[in-house]
Amino acid sequence: MILAAMLLGMGAGAQNLTSSPYSRYAYGDLNENVPTAYRAMGGVGFAMRSNRAINPSQPASYTSCDTLTFMFDLAASASWSRYQDASGQRNKANGSLEYVTMQFPIWKRWIAMSVGLLPYSSVGYDITLAGKTQGNTYSYTSAYEGRGNISEVYGGLSFNLFNWVAVGANVYYMWGDLYRARALVFDQAGLNPTLQDEILSVSNVRVRYGAQFFHTWGKHAVVAGMIMEHKMRLHSDYILIETQSADSIPIYEGGWQLPTVWGLGASYTWNNRLTVAFDYERQHMATALFNGMAGHYSGLQNRSRYALGLEFRNNPVGRRYGDRMMWRLGASIQDEYLVTIGAKRYTASVGIGFPMHGLGTMVNTTIEYTHRGSKSSLEEHSLRFTLGISVAETWFFKRKL
Repeated sequence: MILAAMLLGMGAGAQNLTSSPYSRYAYGDLNENVPTAYRAMGGVGFAMRSNRAINPSQPASYTSCDTLTFMFDLAASASWSRYQDASGQRNKANGSLEYVTMQFPIWKRWIAMSVGLLPYSSVGYDITLAGKTQGNTYSYTSAYEGRGNISEVYGGLSFNLFNWVAVGANVYYMWGDLYRARALVFDQAGLNPTLQDEILSVSNVRVRYGAQFFHTWGKHAVVAGMIMEHKMRLHSDYILIETQSADSIPIYEGGWQLPTVWGLGASYTWNNRLTVAFDYERQHMATALFNGMAGHYSGLQNRSRYALGLEFRNNPVGRRYGDRMMWRLGASIQDEYLVTIGAKRYTASVGIGFPMHGLGTMVNTTIEYTHRGSKSSLEEHSLRFTLGISVAETWFFKRKL
């Protein structure tokens, strides 16, 4: 069953996770790669340690799993978006498998491992605009279309160095194709159209390091976490096909880099019932090469993300089902990494975790509302519903005869 789900997950790389015109530029919409439970908490993750969720955003967290338990997490989403500008408004719907992850102990409570398939970025849009040249001499139609994903498989190890500190690392293999097309077609006969196709194919191995410091006394538990990724070259092939009166096909290799990334987080838990968490993440996009350029010339800028989340359950061992349900709430603010967009992205989220009676399984649901842009340019409202199933099974024990 698990192998079949992993193979099914491999098909996620061929599906679009977005229909946003904002994904038209650079690598498209970036994904945070936190589990469904933490999406409902605004996307926190750097300081989250739990034996109920696999947290690939923080590789140091894997040793929080039970020493006898194998965990498996699968999630899918459906979204509805409305885009509005001066020309009117459009509605779009999407649905896709989000991620597949697994986690298991290697040696007692000291070493644990996680593997899985995750999305890195997504491109998906289809725009048609009508206009006229200066002086209203000619009328034309502009069309823009894009699709594709960058996906990644990862393997991560986590080590408990002491009873209060854990470190870990994820190694990712990334691959994917981003396709974009532009067309300018005149309504008048005798004027040649201008067509342009752009294909970016990438692959690379990158590494994320993580550390967590944690302490529990009485009913109180605190965790501080950090993550770090070094700037790395992205192996790439870039093909640009321009057609007007003749075709030209320049092919470039190289000139793309993944940015330096670092993040900090803190969480506090009271009586295993109430958790409050905060994350800050910084991606140094402006100093990474894109199409052989960096800084203002690349069109990229540094990106910051702030996330705040809350989780509550009335009684973890209560007899009433409602006492054991997880109630989650969160919000985040992040900069767009594209200079041409400039607007911030605001997200509010809520979610519920439903424990399955008699099983180590949790069904997590999340609803996220996102707003970015303005009516003077392009305003986007979107709702995304995510359903995740986290299965925990006791595998690693010796049966007594």
